Amino acid sequence: MSLPPAKMSLQAFLDWENQQPERHEFYRGEVFAMVGARRVHGIVVGNVFAALKSRLRGRPCQAFVESMKVRVADDAVFYPDVFVTCDARDLRTEMVFAHPVLIVEVLSASTQAFDRGAKFAAYRGLDSLREYVLIDPDTRGVEVFRRNERGLFELHDQGGAAALTLASVDAGIPMDEVFEGVQGEARDDAGA
Repeated sequence: MSLPPAKMSLQAFLDWENQQPERHEFYRGEVFAMVGARRVHGIVVGNVFAALKSRLRGRPCQAFVESMKVRVADDAVFYPDVFVTCDARDLRTEMVFAHPVLIVEVLSASTQAFDRGAKFAAYRGLDSLREYVLIDPDTRGVEVFRRNERGLFELHDQGGAAALTLASVDAGIPMDEVFEGVQGEARDDAGA
């Protein structure tokens, strides 16, 4: 793996990152390596992606998972855990998406502050984004931030709900399905 320059442009990042075996996020000219995730993170990401893929079948929207880039601005490119786009431009692109209606991030101890803070602030700049979902597999907390008629994101805490309600794609996913395979898991940070 070659090291990127200290600061780079969006195009320089995309050119560089496409040559790397690992994934990297780009924020304000800086490059951040993506680290490995815990097993429960992968399980929840897979559950949400599979549920959305199933529920969107036959509709003009598609769900994508972790390995796809979303360009948020001229100075930010992220790899959301799961996202959905209904935009024809995104449905024709091969590498960089720009118009998601729904983004889901599964929280971990190492990314939680960034996912809640700077990353969410950047995502709010996407005119297409209608919902931003944060899922904590350890506490089973589920927060849905939904854009209201004034363009502001409002919190809809769904941690105690029977189903994850996603208005942006008119879909619901039972919480048992979201957390399938992680019931009774003990957190083990060894190697995480």
